[in-house]
Amino acid sequence: MADKVTPDEQVAEIEGAMVALRRAQRRRALARLSERAGERDSPTGRLPDSVFELLDAVAAAAGRGETLTVSEAATLLDVDQPRASRLTALALEAALLRRRADQRDGRRSLLVLTEDGEAVLRRIQQFRRGVVAMATRDWPAADRAALARLLPRLVADFAAIADAGRDEE
Repeated sequence: MADKVTPDEQVAEIEGAMVALRRAQRRRALARLSERAGERDSPTGRLPDSVFELLDAVAAAAGRGETLTVSEAATLLDVDQPRASRLTALALEAALLRRRADQRDGRRSLLVLTEDGEAVLRRIQQFRRGVVAMATRDWPAADRAALARLLPRLVADFAAIADAGRDEE
């Protein structure tokens, strides 16, 4: 019979896995995989990965019925305003985003995905989902289902703690 794992050991395992995922993201593991798969051969494939993170943020906001300004995107991406402006300029130049005037505040400019931006984002999501499918292909269906149920919950709960801490700053 296997030794019973304590709650502290479970938390340590989860923390270790989160650190490993963060390291992989920092090393741009998905970007390198996409290069090897020829996914970066299009003109938009030469854009910095941060532009695609911006597209993800704009799409996520749209999915919640919200729109983002460059300043709001900077906060979400954890970059400074000038960096967010440069990323936005690259996405605008590549016709992946467009600006729309805020109807409530004419001084604000909202970021909106273009059809090309939506298409690029769909290709990226398809690629990432393919990588996840490959990584979990030998898993029992119940394990994959458990991860699909629990990982978003962990992300939401973690974000709630992080956001509460930000409000106290």
